[in-house]
Amino acid sequence: MVKPVSSPWLLFLPQLPAKPDYARVKLWRRLQPLGAEALRGGVYVLPNTVEAREDLEWVGKEVEADGGSAIVCESTFAHGVSDVELEERFRQRTTDAYRQIAAHSHAALGDAGTAAAARRLRRQLASEQRRDHFGAEGREPAERAVSQLEASLTRDPGEARESAAPTAARHLKGATWVTRAGVFVDRIASAWLIRRFIDQKARFKFVTGTRYVPKANELRFDMFQGEYTHRGDRCTFEVLLQEFRLTSPALAAIGEVVHDIDLKDERYLRPETDGIALVLRGLVLAESDDAKRFKAGAQIFESLFAQSSSVHA
Repeated sequence: MVKPVSSPWLLFLPQLPAKPDYARVKLWRRLQPLGAEALRGGVYVLPNTVEAREDLEWVGKEVEADGGSAIVCESTFAHGVSDVELEERFRQRTTDAYRQIAAHSHAALGDAGTAAAARRLRRQLASEQRRDHFGAEGREPAERAVSQLEASLTRDPGEARESAAPTAARHLKGATWVTRAGVFVDRIASAWLIRRFIDQKARFKFVTGTRYVPKANELRFDMFQGEYTHRGDRCTFEVLLQEFRLTSPALAAIGEVVHDIDLKDERYLRPETDGIALVLRGLVLAESDDAKRFKAGAQIFESLFAQSSSVHA
């Protein structure tokens, strides 16, 4: 259960362009996995947490990339809706989702459900747990139902996939790579990718604030107006893969994991995603120093790369 800080709510106020026509649908698809509640007049609300603020800022940048604009602000409500009412709306929605997951798990169990169905329900459960800001009912029964379904199934070994060695990236030597302080999944994974495949002598610098003017031999990544950062619906790791022509299937698979954890849009639904997310969240809780997070995170992604490479061999 996430406790809000400062003002209890974050408001997201988008102004969408007339074109493209799909902009509104695209926006909703991005906000729905975050658990945002829609208020009147196209205003969306989330509990005020550091993670929610960062998520909404990235969604805002995507709206701006489509020609619109967006405001993220802290808020308290004086009239029209109370904190208690909003909390209940969040709680009830997640309670309903937990009940659906439990019901679908029981149905799949009784109908000789497949491993794919179990994986899908496990990811749905993990998604709802991330959005469970106020302790909704039904979490434990849903967890038991999904676990029971998983226990009844034999995991398929899967098929080997086509392999390919990483393509050599454009060679860089000893640049200073600048990113925002308080690193998490995309910045940790991108730092590993940079030092492993792009710039083996890379140095890293952490800055606060959203606007930073780079000095000579500095490159910004995963930050506002950075040389390498989110573009459209791609996270920074995916952008680096494309920019430096890193075509290894193993790296592409890692990119899918990073994408789903960072953007929360459940595009790829790889089976290892939830486990990697849990490990990285534990790392962030255990270690506040960004340089040490990078070092520990590099070991995580090096191991993931080894495993992914063996699958694609």
